[in-house]
Amino acid sequence: MSAAPIDATVGRSERVSDTLDLRQARLMQLTLDQSATLEKGDPLPPFWHYLYFNPQIQASDLGADGHERLGRFIPDFGLPRRMWAGGEVTVEKPLRLGEDVEKISTIRAIEEKSGRTGRLCFVTVDHDFSVAGEHRLRETQKIVYREAAAPGAMPPPATPAPDDATFSQTVIPDPVMLFRYSALIFYGHRIHYDADYTRTQEGYPGLVVHGPLIATLLVRLGLERLGTRRLKSFVIRAMSPLFVTAPFTLEGRDTEEGATLWARSPDGNTAMTVTLHAAR
Repeated sequence: MSAAPIDATVGRSERVSDTLDLRQARLMQLTLDQSATLEKGDPLPPFWHYLYFNPQIQASDLGADGHERLGRFIPDFGLPRRMWAGGEVTVEKPLRLGEDVEKISTIRAIEEKSGRTGRLCFVTVDHDFSVAGEHRLRETQKIVYREAAAPGAMPPPATPAPDDATFSQTVIPDPVMLFRYSALIFYGHRIHYDADYTRTQEGYPGLVVHGPLIATLLVRLGLERLGTRRLKSFVIRAMSPLFVTAPFTLEGRDTEEGATLWARSPDGNTAMTVTLHAAR
């Protein structure tokens, strides 16, 4: 990739507005096996903004993987595989159900690298959310684009999960959970619902659990540890995928700043980490 298209794309912005519909949030509660108790005016739970603001993409504008074709906002790097790699969220004030919210997304950086599996492209996007001109929160999102999976390719080396957890929770993922979450965020990526495609085209052993869904579960568990302290920010790092083929575990420990959590894969490795910071 030459520098010219990167220079032309970095700084590109788009603006979208949405109303934080109560019904959508209640459906998310049901998807997480909770009672639908939220009411208009309640704070939107952290990281549930993924339920809203999603691009309204026509079927003809989707790629073979069910994901939006690149080129509209994020440029086409010629790399067919997409991985959500995490990021950081800073909360000034919570968004509330029923509010009209404006989201401005800006491409902050694009970096090309060469890894063990071939060419990689790292994209950093800032998402700023405001209500009636009042800034509420910012998400810095990191996305990785990769080459197609080579036949018989081995997964990258894994990082063993920490062994000092003081609390934990087991998650039993299933295809229905993934399907409902995909529907709620209007996300067509086939790795989350098309098992044959996932195995034959992406090289995964089974349906992939959405990265943002894992992060949502980790943040929810971490909030229980904060007690009455207000959540100020959290940092997410996605390290390896999780699949519906086996349960996984959410683990963590309390810290002076808040809590550190991670998702442990069935083979004992770290799939994702989340670090929560409480306001002082």
